[in-house]
Amino acid sequence: MIIDSHGHFTTAPVELEQWRNRQIAGLENQAEAPVPAELRITDDQLRESIEGNQLRLMDERGIDLTVFSPRASFMAHHVGGFETSAEWAAICNELCFRVSELYPERFVPAAMLPQSPGVDPATCIPELTRCVEEYGAVALNLNPDPSGGHWTAPPLTDRSWYPIYEKMVEYDIPAMIHVSTSINPAFHSTGAHYLNADTTAFMQLVQGDLFADFPTLRLVIPHGGGAVPYHWGRFRGLAMALKKPPLEEHVMRNVYFDTCVYHQPGIDLLLDVVPTRNILFASEMIGAVRDIDPCTGHNFDDTARYIDNAGLSEADLAAVQEHNARAVYPRLNALLKQQGR
Repeated sequence: MIIDSHGHFTTAPVELEQWRNRQIAGLENQAEAPVPAELRITDDQLRESIEGNQLRLMDERGIDLTVFSPRASFMAHHVGGFETSAEWAAICNELCFRVSELYPERFVPAAMLPQSPGVDPATCIPELTRCVEEYGAVALNLNPDPSGGHWTAPPLTDRSWYPIYEKMVEYDIPAMIHVSTSINPAFHSTGAHYLNADTTAFMQLVQGDLFADFPTLRLVIPHGGGAVPYHWGRFRGLAMALKKPPLEEHVMRNVYFDTCVYHQPGIDLLLDVVPTRNILFASEMIGAVRDIDPCTGHNFDDTARYIDNAGLSEADLAAVQEHNARAVYPRLNALLKQQGR
Protein backbone atom coordinates (compact mmCIF):
# COMPACT_ATOMS: atom_id res chain seq x y z
CA MET A 1 0.00 0.00 0.00
CA ILE A 2 0.99 3.65 -0.29
CA ILE A 3 0.89 5.82 2.83
CA ASP A 4 1.04 9.59 2.42
CA SER A 5 2.67 10.81 5.63
CA HIS A 6 2.02 14.51 5.01
CA GLY A 7 -1.51 15.72 4.32
CA HIS A 8 -3.36 18.85 5.49
CA PHE A 9 -7.04 19.72 5.48
CA THR A 10 -6.55 22.58 3.02
CA THR A 11 -10.03 22.26 1.52
CA ALA A 12 -12.10 22.64 4.68
CA PRO A 13 -15.54 24.23 4.20
CA VAL A 14 -15.47 28.03 4.04
CA GLU A 15 -17.30 28.24 7.37
CA LEU A 16 -14.04 27.33 9.13
CA GLU A 17 -12.18 30.34 7.74
CA GLN A 18 -15.17 32.59 8.43
CA TRP A 19 -15.19 31.50 12.07
CA ARG A 20 -11.44 32.09 12.31
CA ASN A 21 -11.81 35.59 10.87
CA ARG A 22 -14.39 36.36 13.53
CA GLN A 23 -12.10 34.98 16.22
CA ILE A 24 -9.28 37.27 15.04
CA ALA A 25 -11.64 40.25 14.89
CA GLY A 26 -12.67 39.43 18.44
CA LEU A 27 -9.13 40.07 19.63
CA GLU A 28 -9.80 43.77 18.99
CA ASN A 29 -13.49 43.78 19.84
CA GLN A 30 -14.61 41.10 22.28
CA ALA A 31 -18.21 41.58 21.17
CA GLU A 32 -17.32 40.10 17.77
CA ALA A 33 -15.65 36.99 19.19
CA PRO A 34 -17.49 33.76 18.33
CA VAL A 35 -17.82 30.67 20.51
CA PRO A 36 -16.91 27.22 19.15
CA ALA A 37 -20.55 26.11 19.15
CA GLU A 38 -21.30 28.73 16.49
CA LEU A 39 -19.22 26.83 13.94
CA ARG A 40 -21.55 24.38 12.24
CA ILE A 41 -20.13 22.10 9.57
CA THR A 42 -22.15 19.04 8.62
CA ASP A 43 -20.85 15.61 7.65
CA ASP A 44 -22.19 16.19 4.15
CA GLN A 45 -20.09 19.36 3.90
CA LEU A 46 -17.02 17.43 4.99
CA ARG A 47 -17.71 14.72 2.44
CA GLU A 48 -18.08 17.31 -0.30
CA SER A 49 -14.82 19.01 0.70
CA ILE A 50 -12.91 15.72 0.71
CA GLU A 51 -14.39 13.61 -2.07
CA GLY A 52 -13.85 16.15 -4.84
CA ASN A 53 -10.38 17.06 -3.68
CA GLN A 54 -8.00 14.96 -1.55
CA LEU A 55 -9.86 11.69 -1.96
CA ARG A 56 -10.24 12.11 -5.72
CA LEU A 57 -6.52 12.75 -6.13
CA MET A 58 -5.59 9.90 -3.79
CA ASP A 59 -7.62 7.54 -5.95
CA GLU A 60 -6.12 8.89 -9.17
CA ARG A 61 -2.57 8.54 -7.83
CA GLY A 62 -2.96 5.21 -6.05
CA ILE A 63 -2.52 6.56 -2.51
CA ASP A 64 -4.25 4.35 0.03
CA LEU A 65 -4.09 6.40 3.22
CA THR A 66 -3.11 9.91 4.33
CA VAL A 67 -1.88 11.12 7.72
CA PHE A 68 -4.18 14.14 7.96
CA SER A 69 -3.59 17.26 10.01
CA PRO A 70 -4.99 20.81 10.08
CA ARG A 71 -3.85 23.23 7.40
CA ALA A 72 -0.32 24.35 8.27
CA SER A 73 -0.72 27.94 7.16
CA PHE A 74 -3.90 28.20 9.25
CA MET A 75 -2.10 27.26 12.48
CA ALA A 76 -0.86 30.86 12.71
CA HIS A 77 0.39 30.51 16.26
CA HIS A 78 1.45 34.15 16.28
CA VAL A 79 -2.21 35.29 16.36
CA GLY A 80 -3.51 36.21 19.80
CA GLY A 81 -2.34 34.35 22.88
CA PHE A 82 -2.47 30.81 24.18
CA GLU A 83 -6.24 30.90 24.69
CA THR A 84 -6.71 31.87 21.05
CA SER A 85 -4.49 29.05 19.83
CA ALA A 86 -6.06 26.53 22.20
CA GLU A 87 -9.56 27.26 20.94
CA TRP A 88 -8.46 27.22 17.31
CA ALA A 89 -6.42 24.02 17.60
CA ALA A 90 -9.30 22.19 19.28
CA ILE A 91 -11.65 23.12 16.44
CA CYS A 92 -9.22 22.19 13.66
CA ASN A 93 -8.23 18.90 15.28
CA GLU A 94 -11.86 17.91 15.70
CA LEU A 95 -12.54 18.45 12.00
CA CYS A 96 -9.62 16.22 10.99
CA PHE A 97 -10.87 13.58 13.41
CA ARG A 98 -14.35 13.76 11.88
CA VAL A 99 -12.86 13.23 8.42
CA SER A 100 -11.05 10.15 9.73
CA GLU A 101 -14.34 8.87 11.16
CA LEU A 102 -16.09 9.33 7.81
CA TYR A 103 -13.24 7.62 5.90
CA PRO A 104 -11.52 5.36 8.45
CA GLU A 105 -9.50 3.45 5.87
CA ARG A 106 -8.31 6.55 3.99
CA PHE A 107 -7.44 9.18 6.62
CA VAL A 108 -5.88 9.07 10.08
CA PRO A 109 -5.51 12.23 12.19
CA ALA A 110 -2.38 14.05 13.32
CA ALA A 111 -2.63 16.81 15.91
CA MET A 112 -2.03 20.54 15.70
CA LEU A 113 -0.71 21.96 18.97
CA PRO A 114 -1.93 25.22 20.58
CA GLN A 115 1.47 26.86 20.57
CA SER A 116 1.94 30.57 21.22
CA PRO A 117 5.07 32.79 21.19
CA GLY A 118 6.77 33.01 24.56
CA VAL A 119 4.39 30.50 26.16
CA ASP A 120 5.70 27.35 27.83
CA PRO A 121 5.33 24.44 25.36
CA ALA A 122 4.05 22.32 28.27
CA THR A 123 0.73 24.16 27.93
CA CYS A 124 0.16 22.09 24.76
CA ILE A 125 0.06 18.80 26.66
CA PRO A 126 -3.72 18.70 27.34
CA GLU A 127 -4.58 19.08 23.63
CA LEU A 128 -1.91 16.57 22.65
CA THR A 129 -3.31 14.10 25.17
CA ARG A 130 -6.88 14.63 24.02
CA CYS A 131 -5.99 14.11 20.38
CA VAL A 132 -4.13 10.87 21.04
CA GLU A 133 -6.51 9.38 23.58
CA GLU A 134 -9.84 10.56 22.16
CA TYR A 135 -9.15 11.05 18.46
CA GLY A 136 -6.56 8.37 17.84
CA ALA A 137 -3.95 10.81 16.51
CA VAL A 138 -0.84 8.99 15.32
CA ALA A 139 1.45 12.06 15.20
CA LEU A 140 1.63 15.75 15.92
CA ASN A 141 2.88 18.83 14.11
CA LEU A 142 5.44 20.82 16.07
CA ASN A 143 6.16 24.42 15.06
CA PRO A 144 9.76 25.45 15.89
CA ASP A 145 8.87 29.11 15.26
CA PRO A 146 5.47 30.11 16.73
CA SER A 147 6.35 33.77 16.11
CA GLY A 148 5.62 33.44 12.39
CA GLY A 149 9.02 34.05 10.85
CA HIS A 150 10.83 36.05 13.52
CA TRP A 151 12.40 33.03 15.25
CA THR A 152 12.00 34.08 18.86
CA ALA A 153 11.70 30.53 20.22
CA PRO A 154 14.68 28.61 21.59
CA PRO A 155 16.12 25.80 19.46
CA LEU A 156 14.39 22.43 19.46
CA THR A 157 17.17 21.06 21.64
CA ASP A 158 16.32 23.46 24.47
CA ARG A 159 14.91 21.85 27.60
CA SER A 160 11.75 23.97 27.38
CA TRP A 161 10.57 21.57 24.65
CA TYR A 162 11.18 18.50 26.79
CA PRO A 163 7.63 18.14 28.21
CA ILE A 164 6.34 17.62 24.67
CA TYR A 165 9.11 15.15 23.89
CA GLU A 166 8.39 13.24 27.09
CA LYS A 167 4.75 12.91 26.10
CA MET A 168 5.70 11.84 22.58
CA VAL A 169 7.91 9.10 23.98
CA GLU A 170 5.15 8.03 26.37
CA TYR A 171 2.64 7.73 23.52
CA ASP A 172 5.25 6.47 21.03
CA ILE A 173 4.29 9.06 18.41
CA PRO A 174 6.49 11.15 16.09
CA ALA A 175 6.32 14.86 15.37
CA MET A 176 6.54 16.54 12.00
CA ILE A 177 8.57 19.73 12.37
CA HIS A 178 6.33 22.14 10.49
CA VAL A 179 6.13 25.93 10.68
CA SER A 180 3.08 27.99 9.79
CA THR A 181 2.53 31.25 7.93
CA SER A 182 5.32 33.83 7.89
CA ILE A 183 4.45 37.39 8.87
CA ASN A 184 8.01 38.46 8.19
CA PRO A 185 8.03 40.12 4.74
CA ALA A 186 11.53 38.82 4.14
CA PHE A 187 10.29 35.22 4.11
CA HIS A 188 7.64 33.94 1.73
CA SER A 189 5.67 31.36 3.69
CA THR A 190 5.94 28.30 1.47
CA GLY A 191 8.85 29.30 -0.77
CA ALA A 192 11.25 30.43 1.95
CA HIS A 193 9.97 30.08 5.52
CA TYR A 194 9.00 26.40 5.24
CA LEU A 195 12.29 25.39 3.65
CA ASN A 196 14.32 27.63 5.95
CA ALA A 197 12.66 25.98 8.92
CA ASP A 198 13.39 22.46 7.67
CA THR A 199 17.05 23.32 7.23
CA THR A 200 17.24 25.22 10.52
CA ALA A 201 15.63 22.41 12.50
CA PHE A 202 18.12 19.91 11.14
CA MET A 203 21.07 22.12 12.04
CA GLN A 204 19.70 22.64 15.56
CA LEU A 205 19.64 18.87 15.97
CA VAL A 206 23.21 18.59 14.66
CA GLN A 207 24.39 21.22 17.14
CA GLY A 208 22.67 19.63 20.13
CA ASP A 209 22.48 16.20 21.73
CA LEU A 210 18.72 15.79 21.97
CA PHE A 211 18.67 12.11 21.13
CA ALA A 212 21.07 11.27 23.94
CA ASP A 213 18.22 12.29 26.26
CA PHE A 214 15.47 10.84 24.06
CA PRO A 215 16.90 7.87 22.16
CA THR A 216 13.46 6.72 20.92
CA LEU A 217 12.18 10.16 19.88
CA ARG A 218 11.28 10.38 16.18
CA LEU A 219 11.09 13.63 14.19
CA VAL A 220 10.00 14.03 10.57
CA ILE A 221 11.42 16.98 8.63
CA PRO A 222 9.12 17.70 5.68
CA HIS A 223 9.64 19.07 2.18
CA GLY A 224 12.51 16.71 1.53
CA GLY A 225 14.52 18.16 4.40
CA GLY A 226 14.80 21.65 2.94
CA ALA A 227 18.39 22.28 1.85
CA VAL A 228 19.81 19.37 3.84
CA PRO A 229 20.19 16.68 1.14
CA TYR A 230 21.66 19.18 -1.32
CA HIS A 231 24.23 20.26 1.28
CA TRP A 232 24.83 16.89 2.94
CA GLY A 233 28.60 17.36 2.78
CA ARG A 234 28.31 20.70 4.55
CA PHE A 235 26.35 19.16 7.42
CA ARG A 236 28.74 16.22 7.68
CA GLY A 237 31.63 18.65 7.86
CA LEU A 238 29.90 20.85 10.43
CA ALA A 239 29.18 17.82 12.60
CA MET A 240 32.87 16.98 12.52
CA ALA A 241 33.82 20.55 13.39
CA LEU A 242 31.40 20.45 16.33
CA LYS A 243 33.02 17.19 17.55
CA LYS A 244 29.78 15.31 17.00
CA PRO A 245 29.48 11.70 15.83
CA PRO A 246 28.77 11.04 12.16
CA LEU A 247 25.29 12.15 11.10
CA GLU A 248 24.19 8.54 10.68
CA GLU A 249 24.77 8.00 14.41
CA HIS A 250 24.08 11.48 15.74
CA VAL A 251 20.70 12.30 14.17
CA MET A 252 19.67 9.85 11.46
CA ARG A 253 18.54 7.15 13.86
CA ASN A 254 15.78 9.53 14.89
CA VAL A 255 15.18 11.93 11.97
CA TYR A 256 13.25 11.25 8.78
CA PHE A 257 12.59 13.25 5.60
CA ASP A 258 9.48 13.15 3.45
CA THR A 259 9.19 13.23 -0.35
CA CYS A 260 7.41 16.59 -0.76
CA VAL A 261 9.88 17.57 -3.47
CA TYR A 262 8.24 18.61 -6.69
CA HIS A 263 10.50 17.55 -9.52
CA GLN A 264 12.28 14.35 -10.52
CA PRO A 265 15.89 15.56 -10.11
CA GLY A 266 15.11 16.67 -6.54
CA ILE A 267 13.60 13.31 -5.63
CA ASP A 268 16.52 11.51 -7.26
CA LEU A 269 18.99 13.57 -5.20
CA LEU A 270 17.06 12.91 -1.98
CA LEU A 271 17.02 9.15 -2.61
CA ASP A 272 20.68 9.12 -3.60
CA VAL A 273 21.95 11.03 -0.55
CA VAL A 274 19.67 10.08 2.33
CA PRO A 275 19.42 6.44 3.47
CA THR A 276 16.23 4.79 2.23
CA ARG A 277 15.18 3.89 5.76
CA ASN A 278 14.95 7.61 6.58
CA ILE A 279 12.56 8.55 3.75
CA LEU A 280 8.77 8.58 3.98
CA PHE A 281 6.47 8.97 1.01
CA ALA A 282 4.42 12.19 1.12
CA SER A 283 2.78 14.64 -1.25
CA GLU A 284 1.34 17.48 0.91
CA MET A 285 -1.53 17.66 -1.54
CA ILE A 286 -3.57 19.77 -1.89
CA GLY A 287 -0.96 22.21 -0.68
CA ALA A 288 1.74 24.67 -1.56
CA VAL A 289 2.09 23.84 -5.27
CA ARG A 290 -1.16 23.04 -7.05
CA ASP A 291 -0.43 23.69 -10.73
CA ILE A 292 0.52 21.40 -13.59
CA ASP A 293 4.20 21.33 -14.51
CA PRO A 294 4.38 22.38 -18.18
CA CYS A 295 7.56 20.33 -18.56
CA THR A 296 5.82 17.07 -17.67
CA GLY A 297 2.10 17.65 -18.12
CA HIS A 298 1.49 16.35 -14.60
CA ASN A 299 0.80 18.07 -11.29
CA PHE A 300 3.91 19.23 -9.46
CA ASP A 301 2.68 17.51 -6.28
CA ASP A 302 2.12 14.12 -7.93
CA THR A 303 5.09 12.78 -6.00
CA ALA A 304 4.03 9.15 -6.41
CA ARG A 305 5.04 9.45 -10.06
CA TYR A 306 8.54 10.65 -9.10
CA ILE A 307 9.04 7.76 -6.68
CA ASP A 308 7.89 5.24 -9.28
CA ASN A 309 10.39 6.67 -11.78
CA ALA A 310 13.35 6.88 -9.38
CA GLY A 311 14.73 3.42 -10.18
CA LEU A 312 14.36 2.02 -6.67
CA SER A 313 14.53 -1.68 -6.04
CA GLU A 314 11.24 -3.38 -5.20
CA ALA A 315 12.24 -3.58 -1.53
CA ASP A 316 13.31 0.06 -1.32
CA LEU A 317 10.17 1.24 -3.10
CA ALA A 318 7.99 -0.66 -0.63
CA ALA A 319 9.99 0.81 2.26
CA VAL A 320 9.49 4.39 1.09
CA GLN A 321 5.83 3.91 0.20
CA GLU A 322 4.73 1.93 3.25
CA HIS A 323 7.08 0.15 5.61
CA ASN A 324 9.07 3.15 6.83
CA ALA A 325 5.84 4.93 7.76
CA ARG A 326 4.67 1.88 9.70
CA ALA A 327 7.93 1.93 11.65
CA VAL A 328 7.94 5.68 12.33
CA TYR A 329 4.21 5.78 13.19
CA PRO A 330 3.61 2.72 15.42
CA ARG A 331 0.05 3.79 16.26
CA LEU A 332 -0.72 3.94 12.57
CA ASN A 333 0.77 0.50 12.10
CA ALA A 334 -1.40 -0.85 14.92
CA LEU A 335 -4.50 0.71 13.37
CA LEU A 336 -3.72 -0.79 9.98
CA LYS A 337 -3.27 -4.22 11.55
CA GLN A 338 -6.64 -3.85 13.25
CA GLN A 339 -8.11 -3.14 9.82
CA GLY A 340 -6.44 -6.24 8.42
CA ARG A 341 -3.90 -4.31 6.37
